[in-house]
Amino acid sequence: MSSHPSPPVLTLTCLIALLAPAGCAIAERPAVQLGIDVLIERDFDVLRGRHVGLITNATGVAGDLRATVDILHEARDVQLVALFAPEHGIRGAAYAGDKVEDARDPGTGLPVYSLYGKTRAPTPEMLTNIDTLVFDIQDIGSRSYTYISTMAAAMEAAAEHDIAFVVLDRPNPLGGNRMEGRPLDMEYQSFVGYLPIPYVHGLTVGELARMIVGEGWPPTCRKLRLTVVPMRGWRRDMNFDDTGLHWVPTSPHVPRSDSALFYAATGIMGELRIISEGVGYPLPFEVAAAPMLDAQRLADALNARRLRGVQFRPVHYKPYYASYKGELCNGVQIHLTDPEQADLTTIQFHVMQIARDNFDVELFNGKRDAMFDKVCGTSRMRELFQAGASIDKIFGCWNKGLDEFAQQARPYLLY
Repeated sequence: MSSHPSPPVLTLTCLIALLAPAGCAIAERPAVQLGIDVLIERDFDVLRGRHVGLITNATGVAGDLRATVDILHEARDVQLVALFAPEHGIRGAAYAGDKVEDARDPGTGLPVYSLYGKTRAPTPEMLTNIDTLVFDIQDIGSRSYTYISTMAAAMEAAAEHDIAFVVLDRPNPLGGNRMEGRPLDMEYQSFVGYLPIPYVHGLTVGELARMIVGEGWPPTCRKLRLTVVPMRGWRRDMNFDDTGLHWVPTSPHVPRSDSALFYAATGIMGELRIISEGVGYPLPFEVAAAPMLDAQRLADALNARRLRGVQFRPVHYKPYYASYKGELCNGVQIHLTDPEQADLTTIQFHVMQIARDNFDVELFNGKRDAMFDKVCGTSRMRELFQAGASIDKIFGCWNKGLDEFAQQARPYLLY
């Protein structure tokens, strides 16, 4: 018997690690598989033999960052006929609210029809030779972000023209347990508030699509032939970083996954254009400032309220564009110290109330009041502010109906 020790047994993983170039990390499979990844594994079963129109943008990528456009264009037995672009365009570069024009995709040569220009829903002409519409866009979990409005309007068109609808599901970056803000009063329906859901709705796009059909929003959608390709591995308590997926900016001012949190915290306030929310500066939605405010006093007043999961730091900046371009703005940077504990949407209402009461800021001047009502989904919030209501009364109005909605949504949950 030899006295020499036996050589170590190298597993395949060890061998790959030894052969990998120095400094190169071995890519691990993300904890979550997106709907498009699951569809690939299923060999495109629900799309085989179909003529497909794809509603997507730059966020429509698989876990390995390959574009869904290219994946479906190259898939056997799938005929990709046309692309449809939401707000911000097919590449995600258009400014919020800017009209998107029809175009032609340079990679595939396919026509790109705008759903944020002359029309917000596919027209019969756009749907020529299409028997299935596919939706693959990353949403950010707030009702006023228009991608879910695009999905709902496209679902209505599909139902009216007997076209099948497939949703490739994606994570809600705000998680699946957070619901904030009263459901939309349909009297205030617009493209920044299209469905009777809370402002922060806690659903994935796939779950929301199931609810649209099940609840009949509108009744014609009850007959829609809907298929949702669910994710694998996603849990309702996950934040986006937990998924192991790469974040692709959903629009110019949502560059990171946590930008979705800040959008919920200041986006409604920002619609008034009285207090800057940071659009036009490298901290979009992460600040609250204006020339007439005192940064230290505002920070002290907000921190004195001891809001859960958030702290405020004085800041001074000059926006490069948008509200108060080139003017010195004084205010606070919002630091989410424990996002799970923070009541995101109420942060902006604390800022607004302090600005009103401590700095005599006129929040409503008639110019953007209607837009504020639309994003709030009611006029009651504006009316309470104008009446000088207490913060408790404002929040009582804001959170009305959440428990009822949570029960209503339960049958449509996938995770």
